[in-house]
Amino acid sequence: MTSDQSSLFVTDLAIYPVKSTRRLPVKQARIVSTGFDHDRRWMLVDSNGKFITQRQHPKMVHIVSVPDERGVLLSAPGMNDLQVTYPLVNQRSLVTVWSDECAAQDAGDQAAQWFSQYMGLDCRLVYMDEQCQRIVDQRYAASDDLTSFADGFPFLLTSEASLADLNGRLEEAVPMERFRPNIIINGLEAFAEDRWQRIRIGSVEFRVSKACTRCVMTTVDTQTGKKGKEPLKTLASFRKGEKGVLFGMNLNHNSEGVISVGDPVEILA
Repeated sequence: MTSDQSSLFVTDLAIYPVKSTRRLPVKQARIVSTGFDHDRRWMLVDSNGKFITQRQHPKMVHIVSVPDERGVLLSAPGMNDLQVTYPLVNQRSLVTVWSDECAAQDAGDQAAQWFSQYMGLDCRLVYMDEQCQRIVDQRYAASDDLTSFADGFPFLLTSEASLADLNGRLEEAVPMERFRPNIIINGLEAFAEDRWQRIRIGSVEFRVSKACTRCVMTTVDTQTGKKGKEPLKTLASFRKGEKGVLFGMNLNHNSEGVISVGDPVEILA
C-alpha cells in the first residue's frame, strides 16, 4: 500500500433486504455468491412479475425491512409490523428485473396483502433462494458472477469525498443514502474511484466493473418520500457519461468473506 492510500478505509456498510426499501446500516457484512448476505433477496413485483421500485413509488422509502433467522420483519407508517417467513412451499413465479428473468419463490398471501394495502396497488413479495440465479451483465463481469435483485451488480461503492464535492455545488446538501450504496469509503480525493480497477477490503478482492449510472431514485427525499430535481440536475452538469449521469462504482467480488466498518481499502490496480 502506498502512502497516499494509508488513510483509505470503509466508513459505512448497508444492506437493503427488500429491494427499494429503506437502507439498513450494518457494522459487518458477510459476502456470499450474490453480494452481501441478506441484500436484496426479497422484491416486490406487480401482477406481471415486473419489479416495483421507488422510481414509480417513492413511499417505499419508508418501508423498513430487517432480516432475521425466520425471514424478514417488515414495518411501515400506518401498518402493523409483519414477520414474513422464508417460503416453505415451492410456489415459483417468473419475475423480471430490467431485462433479467428468474423463477423466484412467492412469499405468500399475507405478505402480498400487507404490501398491497400500504402501496395502494396489487403486488406480491418474492424471495430469491439458491435455485433462483441471476448472472451479472457479461459485458462487465465474469461468466460465473452472480447478483441478487439489485439493479445489476452485487455492490455499489461510493466515496464521502465525492459526495462532499457534489454537495459543495448544491444549494441544499443531500445525504449519501440517496445513492443507496453498500460500501462507503473515505480517505482520497473526490472521484479518485473513477480510476480504480481492482481493490481489496479486508481480505476480499473486488473488481471495479463500471461507473454507476444514476436514476430518479436519487431525487427521492429519504425523509419525506417526495421527489425533487436534485442531485441529478447538478450531477448532469459535471458527471455526465455516454450512458447517463455517474456517481459511485459498481463492483464484483472474487471471493466470499467478511468485511467491516473501519477496514482498510487497498488499491491494487
